Amino acid sequence: MNLRELSKVLGLSQTTVSRALNGYPEVSEATRQRVAAAARLHNYRPNTRAKGLATGRAMAIAHVIPVSSHHEMVNPVFADFIAGAGETYAAHGYDMMLSMAGHRKEENIYRDLAARRSVDGIIVHAPRLDDSRQALLQEIGLPFVVHGRFGGDTSGYNWLDMNNRRAFARATSFLLDLGHRRIGLINGLESMDFAARRRDGYCEALAIRGIAPAPELMISDEMTEHQGHGHCLTLLDRDDPPTALLTSSLITAMGVRRACNERGMTLGRDISLITHDDELSYFHNGRAEPDFTSLRSPVRDHGRRAAAMLLRVIGDPGCAPLHELLEADFNVGLSTGPVAATRSNPLRDARHASK
Repeated sequence: MNLRELSKVLGLSQTTVSRALNGYPEVSEATRQRVAAAARLHNYRPNTRAKGLATGRAMAIAHVIPVSSHHEMVNPVFADFIAGAGETYAAHGYDMMLSMAGHRKEENIYRDLAARRSVDGIIVHAPRLDDSRQALLQEIGLPFVVHGRFGGDTSGYNWLDMNNRRAFARATSFLLDLGHRRIGLINGLESMDFAARRRDGYCEALAIRGIAPAPELMISDEMTEHQGHGHCLTLLDRDDPPTALLTSSLITAMGVRRACNERGMTLGRDISLITHDDELSYFHNGRAEPDFTSLRSPVRDHGRRAAAMLLRVIGDPGCAPLHELLEADFNVGLSTGPVAATRSNPLRDARHASK
């Protein structure tokens, strides 16, 4: 059904129906509700291009992915965020534009989006500690929301983030309470703001207990299954291996679990593990009881929230910067337990015995 047909069914002019659907104040609330009900009943969807002409907006949102973070395009965390954001855009008649940007071309892409007025706003992904995009986006004037935060002062722009520092401090304290003192951290790339904050929370919790962080137990890398597997094996084969591990992603944790299985170790008994981001659409953390103790953050909901925040900024360009700091839920699963009095790593012990 098109606008003309919907107008005929309602006995209203096309102008009135269009204004009711787009929230113009001169349309009464009763008429607005009547038009909305008829649109739902007849499965009417406004033409995005026509709506853009009526409102002076492009009715599209851009997500520009730095090529240095190209792995995020196939990361289930990124996919869930995009799915959540897409739900919000669709509900408000917006399209979504995904664009990959090489490091040298990224600035040109942002400037081109602004010059062509092809989008009304941008969601910024993978913010770095030293990130030039904040100044660039403020210069070109496109509304934007950062998923995460840029390093430094965070007061002058819109962002939605997890309280990564508090989450990892809490997880580290939990392991310390179980008696663990050699706690390894398999983190994301610490040039990224979120990973740096997670490291800070981990170090802070250790310092409160009078424990100096051990550099040899702290690893920064991409959050993939094979990286988790390889780094876990390296840590387990140390002369003084960790008795517990923190990982920045469920995907990394799966690699850690595979490494522990190869060493004949059982999570929660021989070694403890806490992971972040365990609520993903295509990967489940157990059923009745979680396989992994986790810091849970519903990424799809983060996408919805960030998209809604950006639409608020687009609707009210003069509003003060919006900030939303979310807390992770802590869920105890099967992967944590008290530190073992003695631990055996059969492969490592055999290798040392042969020396």
